[in-house]
Amino acid sequence: MSKSMLYVDFNEMLEPDLVLLSATNDKADINGNKVLLSEGLQVIVYMDDMDDKGNPDNLIAVGVVERNHSSGWSSHVKWCCRIDNDGIRHMSEIRKI
Repeated sequence: MSKSMLYVDFNEMLEPDLVLLSATNDKADINGNKVLLSEGLQVIVYMDDMDDKGNPDNLIAVGVVERNHSSGWSSHVKWCCRIDNDGIRHMSEIRKI
C-alpha cells in the first residue's frame, strides 16, 4: 500500500520531528482524495519550496500520524505527524520514497 501525500506547513513544528497535520479526522491528499487519519498511519508530508534558481523543489518527509497532546497555541489541532529519522529533505535529494 502506498503512503498518502499530505500538505503541511513545516513552520508549524512542535518538536524537531513533529509537525501539525490536521484539526479534523480527515485531510485531502495531493490528488484531492480524502484520507482518514488514525494513530500509526504512515504518510508522506510535503510543503512547497523552490531551489536557488526558483524551480519547484518541495520539502518532503516520511512519518507516522499521532494524536496531538500539546497545549497552548496548537491545542486546537487533533493530529500531528512524527517525522522519521531521515528528516525533512528537498524532493531533489530523494530518489524514491
